[in-house]
Amino acid sequence: MTYRLGCDIGGTFTDFVLVNNITGEFHTNKCLTTPSDPSDAIEQGIRELAQILPGFMDNVEEIIHGTTLVINAIIERKGARTGLITTKGFRDILELGREKRYDAYDIFSEYPEPIVPRADRAEIDERLTFDGRVLKNVDTNEVLKVLEKFKKDGIESIAVCFINSYENSVNEKKIKEIIEKEAPELFLSTSFEVLPEIKEYERTCTTAVNAYVKPITFWYLNKLITRLGTIGFDGKFFIMLSSGGITSIETAKNFPVRIIESGPTAAVIASQHYGQMFNIADMFCFDMGGTTAKSCLIQDGHAGLVSTFEVGRVQRFQKGSGLPIQVPVVDLMEIGAGGGSIAKISSLGLLQVGPESAGADPGPACYKQGGDNPTVTDADLVLGYLDPDFFLGGTMALDIELSKKAIQEKIARPLGTTMVEAAFGIHDLINETMASAAKTHIAEKGGNPNIVTVSAFGGAGPVHTYGLAKKIGAGSILVPPLAGVGSALGFFTAPVAFDLSRSHRKVLDEADFKGIELLFNELEQESAKILEGAQSGDEIIFERTLLMRFVGQGAEIDLGIELKDFTMFSKDEIRTMFDEEYKRLYGRTSVESPVEFVTFKVRASLPKKPFSISKLSTQNRNLETCIKGERQAFSVIKKEYIPFTVYDRSKLFADAQFNGPAIIEERESTIVIGEDAKAKVDDYGFIWIKIVKSGGPIKSDIGQVGGYK
Repeated sequence: MTYRLGCDIGGTFTDFVLVNNITGEFHTNKCLTTPSDPSDAIEQGIRELAQILPGFMDNVEEIIHGTTLVINAIIERKGARTGLITTKGFRDILELGREKRYDAYDIFSEYPEPIVPRADRAEIDERLTFDGRVLKNVDTNEVLKVLEKFKKDGIESIAVCFINSYENSVNEKKIKEIIEKEAPELFLSTSFEVLPEIKEYERTCTTAVNAYVKPITFWYLNKLITRLGTIGFDGKFFIMLSSGGITSIETAKNFPVRIIESGPTAAVIASQHYGQMFNIADMFCFDMGGTTAKSCLIQDGHAGLVSTFEVGRVQRFQKGSGLPIQVPVVDLMEIGAGGGSIAKISSLGLLQVGPESAGADPGPACYKQGGDNPTVTDADLVLGYLDPDFFLGGTMALDIELSKKAIQEKIARPLGTTMVEAAFGIHDLINETMASAAKTHIAEKGGNPNIVTVSAFGGAGPVHTYGLAKKIGAGSILVPPLAGVGSALGFFTAPVAFDLSRSHRKVLDEADFKGIELLFNELEQESAKILEGAQSGDEIIFERTLLMRFVGQGAEIDLGIELKDFTMFSKDEIRTMFDEEYKRLYGRTSVESPVEFVTFKVRASLPKKPFSISKLSTQNRNLETCIKGERQAFSVIKKEYIPFTVYDRSKLFADAQFNGPAIIEERESTIVIGEDAKAKVDDYGFIWIKIVKSGGPIKSDIGQVGGYK
């Protein structure tokens, strides 16, 4: 077994990175995503790689896969018909939610439709107390009646969520036994397995979403594995988790809600890896593909994790207007801004770009697939940033005349402006949209946009990173090798891992530390069992986290703790850790107020198997041989076309330095550098770009850029 293959399905393109574990050699590929059946694009891309390396699939040790299948099914409401079984009196929890408005002053504010309509929800007369004592057991006859109705109504998948079941799962286990015996053909998700945590609305919604996407995930992964087998694959198959780890296909089938942010997370993990390599304190990951743009602030070499996020917001930037999903996820911001984002004139007569995307089918106008809407890619092509004859390394020619026609007819003419001004307006507006989101995200994390190093990923990321960095005030940009397929490459930096949690509320002063140690042990044993299929003799690494709060509060803070017997901690130690973290987050604490444990978390992971990058060749030291030519492109400073020197990235050598304006081309992406910036290449092919502040000269050297570890 010689190779590992990373495969990331995006909204527009499916990316592939193949790495040779012995030589460190990389092979890459991009092909258009096939929305009707994503596995078509995977097979097509692998067969294209096989033309370069015949028979390589026989030697692939593992495939790591990231997909947007789950999140797209939720947003587009294309999941299975789902039934919800809950405690008597709690049928309407999905609509009641938190009983608060996300916009107090908007009387017309809308909310997402519940993932399970009211007609498909059923109540069971069972009940547990807050501390898990059984007041009413499950009545088998009552369950059978519900099952009979569900079958008659065409329900395909069932979610079970009882009140307080996170403290005692006995009633949910009972109903699981009945359903598996009487209706084994139905898919089943129980909250004690999906999310045994406090907060009824979030737990019910998360369990329902898991049930909603479970059938399509099951059939898709089964079909994909079968297709891979027909082309020679016989290794291990992993799926990227939203939390930044990878997991087995069986775990992904059982808990598809854990892979909602599967693809977007990978670029963040890659950026985190590079930040640790170069000891960069504040790294801002910017990943722009064909459909969306993702960003994440990485501080001190670590991307933050959050336990709750929202999907399918009715109002894009309004917290509370989407479906809450309570699973561990990398703390990133995602907006509808990509190369395929459609430009149009809004109802107010103003230019609007996104969030709608042309996707892979029909795609931007220049793709020549029938699309007639102008997109960001069309604007970038007209502005000279893209070479119509070198898109995807020349394998996909673009038609600039179709781009000009779409922009002229649908943007320039209605606005009464020139086609070039309209094209720049599209390019600049999408940069402004992304910059606004970036500044908000950085501010929320207590960061400073002026000191971050922006790392560029995605097919469109390197094209727009220079403009984005100028708008947020960042002076440094890092473009790693293979940035255009950065997510697929990022899979190789992620460990096999899984996170488990369990809520158990106890006031600190009354807590039984022996009991807490037993709870942690149970979580560790359970998570180790999940990793069994991928273990290969490696020792499992455990991490423990406490979620604590002041008694009476509704939100918790996370405390990572040392891995040792919990009885070795004193209550004073735990209280001190809580107060220090609370003060760091909020500026003050209240030492006289009691605190409580709410949830206990464990992450189990296997050692990473990172890739290595070979040094650049030192034979060629002549910059002139790296130049492909010169192209007229639009200057964001002078607001006119000026000559940009075009470089071939594959020919650049270590310590190569040059001033902008410049364009650096490679098969997967294109880097645009303005005239107020300078680039330098390090020993391993990372391109470091420095932007000079207004009025300052470009220095002869951009300084030491670090080295690959």
